[in-house]
Amino acid sequence: MPKAKVLIVDDDQMIRWSLNEALRAWGYATVEAGTVVAALAAFDAEQPAAVLLDINLPDGSGLDVLREIKRKQPQAVVIMITASVLVDDAIAALRGGAYDFVSKPISLDELQVRIRNGIEAQHLRKEVGSARLEQARQFSFDQIVGHSPVMTATIALARKVAESEVSSVLLQGESGTGKDLLAKAIHYASRRASFPFIAINCAALPANLVESELFGYEKGAFTDARTRKEGLFEQAEGGTLFLDEIGELELNLQAKLLRSFEERTFRRVGGLKDIPLDVRVIAASNRDLKAASEAGRFRLDLYYRMSVIQIDMPPLRERGDDVILLAEHFIARFNQQLRKSIRGISPEVATIFRRYPWPGNVRELRNVIERVMILEDRDVITTAYLPRGLSPDEIDAKWIRDATGQMDSKTNSDEMTQMFQLPPQGVDLEQVEMSLVRQAMARSGGNQTRAAELLGISRDQLRYRLKKLEDVTTRTS
Repeated sequence: MPKAKVLIVDDDQMIRWSLNEALRAWGYATVEAGTVVAALAAFDAEQPAAVLLDINLPDGSGLDVLREIKRKQPQAVVIMITASVLVDDAIAALRGGAYDFVSKPISLDELQVRIRNGIEAQHLRKEVGSARLEQARQFSFDQIVGHSPVMTATIALARKVAESEVSSVLLQGESGTGKDLLAKAIHYASRRASFPFIAINCAALPANLVESELFGYEKGAFTDARTRKEGLFEQAEGGTLFLDEIGELELNLQAKLLRSFEERTFRRVGGLKDIPLDVRVIAASNRDLKAASEAGRFRLDLYYRMSVIQIDMPPLRERGDDVILLAEHFIARFNQQLRKSIRGISPEVATIFRRYPWPGNVRELRNVIERVMILEDRDVITTAYLPRGLSPDEIDAKWIRDATGQMDSKTNSDEMTQMFQLPPQGVDLEQVEMSLVRQAMARSGGNQTRAAELLGISRDQLRYRLKKLEDVTTRTS
């Protein structure tokens, strides 16, 4: 491993010699300079790990050298050397970005500690910076798999949220749809990316611990509070706090959250002082919080405060061929983990994946792919190792049963046959679907909920078809 290099800048040759001898004895490589010009040239050429810089130089001030070094390399470790402990010099050096300063005559023991601490701090900053860059890459919007219209619209909205300064966001969607992944993408695409992302599952903590986990507590606040503890709000300072399954919180704690969000302050358990709150809160729930609010199970005022921006995560069954893209994504991932070389899925499996309703959403698909790849011996995934419930016969039977059941809920099969006769020349099924969507919207006066009821589908399914209709209209206009 190469030795860390230290640049010594001082016009006194004896001081340079003595520092050079000490630094080499401590295991460092050294470079020397006696003027401003030589110091800047040496810094550019050698890129040292640290700089020992005298303030008084024959052709200028060391403070000018400091400013130029910090302009070129903001993370550089510069320790200033002063002839005496002058407050003005020290203040100017620290304001200019110096890591520390020492005064002449120099204490070598003190200098050794400061150089070591400075270089270690620099390494730590680099490691943290690299880790944050990797997290930003790993959790970027580009890593979210899906090109369906409904998913494209969801990501576009999330990007706008990330770029904004909105302080609270609500993510709603079924379990397994990827709300946590979207929350991380929002964080790492925002100006808060260099600050912490802290997550807590509100359903996983006992009710009596949630408040102290969120807000922290003061020493003596309760029997076991022997020291003061920072809560997650403080740990997430400047960053993002992700409250997963917020709908599981008790009503009294919801009231305290509302106060914190409204006033942008919080108070530790047992504390008397309000602490400023600078975090973005992203809350998530697999429940319909609006309906829960109207039923009295969730505070309506907190719902409205949280849902300034609401993003609905679509279930996998409404994302069309995203299921195939996701399957290919997971195959590539597990090929690396399991040291396999599976190329993809068979056409029969692709048909099954498209028809299956995926109640566990993306999480269920990932688990299915992992299971099958552990067992599969061929170079493509076949139906041989699909779990129970995903066999071809079961999928076909369920698909027919669901389709027939939906018809019976509106009109019986005979009536449907009389109403919709297939002409001899056939039809464009997509055009028929779009026509029915237009009719339902017209009959409901544009009310999407009522139009969805008329068609026997969910509101999200209707929105997906309206987006398809809009895309078709745009292409043909």
